[in-house]
Amino acid sequence: MIRLILNDEHLWGVLEEAFAACRHRLFLATADVKDLHLPTADGRRGRGGSRTILDVFGELSNRGVQVHLIHGGVPSGPFLADLKRGRPASLTMRRCPRMHAKAVIADGRWMYLGSANLTGAGLGAKSAARRNFEAGVITDQTPLIDPLADMLADVFAGGQCPSCGRKAYCPVPLEEPDL
Repeated sequence: MIRLILNDEHLWGVLEEAFAACRHRLFLATADVKDLHLPTADGRRGRGGSRTILDVFGELSNRGVQVHLIHGGVPSGPFLADLKRGRPASLTMRRCPRMHAKAVIADGRWMYLGSANLTGAGLGAKSAARRNFEAGVITDQTPLIDPLADMLADVFAGGQCPSCGRKAYCPVPLEEPDL
């Protein structure tokens, strides 16, 4: 299966599908991380009608799913504030300034690869007039998933740090968020 995902299909076609399919390990790669608010399953948005991405990571953690997030930039202030209130037990984050890939891999059996960052504008959680124009593909083809999963796992584990040419921008290789 290979399926094209466009624009606001990212929210339900990528995140919700990945969250539902994942049983053991969810790996996310993104350049930007912001305080993403997802509508509830009935589509309600706004105060009382949404949940944060960290709420979702907490739900996954409660199901025993390990969540690995690698990102390129400093997370937004609201995201960091939410992290300070309590990080889900199974969430491990790493920041690598060279990370620019946007991918979601569930259990090594399902993958999104595309242009959308882990932000409201990128994933279509904002209104149609405020979201980005995004494109990507979803697949269950392991010959496509395995090489990307291996590359991301290597970066996440610091395998690229010894030969990195951008150490000046990463004073603490693969740093955790400063909480």
